[in-house]
Amino acid sequence: MLARATVIAVLVLAYCISAVAQQPAAKPKTATTSSTSHAGGADVVLPSEEMVNAFMQQSFGYDPQLTWKIVSIKPSKAEGLAEVNVQISSPQGQGTQTFFVSADGKHAVVGEIIPFGKHPFESAKLELQKNATGPARGPANAPVNVVEFSDLQCPHCKEANPTIERLVKDDPDVHFVFQNFPLPMHNWAQKAAAYADCTAKFSNDAFWKFIASVYEAQAEITAENADQKLTELADKAGVKGPDVAACSTQNDAQARVEASISLGKSLDVNSTPTLFINGRPVGVNANNYDVLKQLVDFAAKQK
Repeated sequence: MLARATVIAVLVLAYCISAVAQQPAAKPKTATTSSTSHAGGADVVLPSEEMVNAFMQQSFGYDPQLTWKIVSIKPSKAEGLAEVNVQISSPQGQGTQTFFVSADGKHAVVGEIIPFGKHPFESAKLELQKNATGPARGPANAPVNVVEFSDLQCPHCKEANPTIERLVKDDPDVHFVFQNFPLPMHNWAQKAAAYADCTAKFSNDAFWKFIASVYEAQAEITAENADQKLTELADKAGVKGPDVAACSTQNDAQARVEASISLGKSLDVNSTPTLFINGRPVGVNANNYDVLKQLVDFAAKQK
């Protein structure tokens, strides 16, 4: 999640765009625009990197402490719009801002493209039922499927974990699935995700103990001591730490983590923790248990 100052910077970007605009994507090479095909078959006009940088310079060139990097320029899910993702950095932190550019290159919209229709979350629900294969708890045939995308180095995930634990323990209607989503800004999160994946392969029960202990030990873990600390925590969780450490370096463990990240990105996950309740994306923190419980109860009654 973004630091408070970075959130403010992103909101400023949103204001500027509305007032006047890690996953790899094809980068336009022309000086103005380029065209590519949308998944639905229609051509999409993409702004060039030069155009995006010029816009950013006009919007933020006044602040020498604020820098940016274009992450991707690609067709959006909404036909006819280009999606631009820009990483914004300041002394307080960094975050990613997404905006959508019209085909004529004269207008941009800040925010999210959300599904619409009688059953707007059905597509995500089916996608998660098929491909969310992380460690799970609760009855497999429960009417509500809750999937969390989490980063074990993320302090907000640590803060939210008691809320999630309470939700899962209190509600028999929930089947809960954990998906790794280590953020690139965290320097030992990817390693922790591989350890978590391997711990789950040895013991599902040990997995839940392991991630809880990693959250609690966040302040003690660094990029330099991560292997030692994570091995010790896996051992304490009830599996053989050295075996988990060896497993974590294998290609199949890394591939499972990458598949989990790709699944999250396909559902527009860009921060942690993110929950999906029968396909509905929601945020979670230490204080919104009642709202989550309402959403679960509501989802259980839907047909």
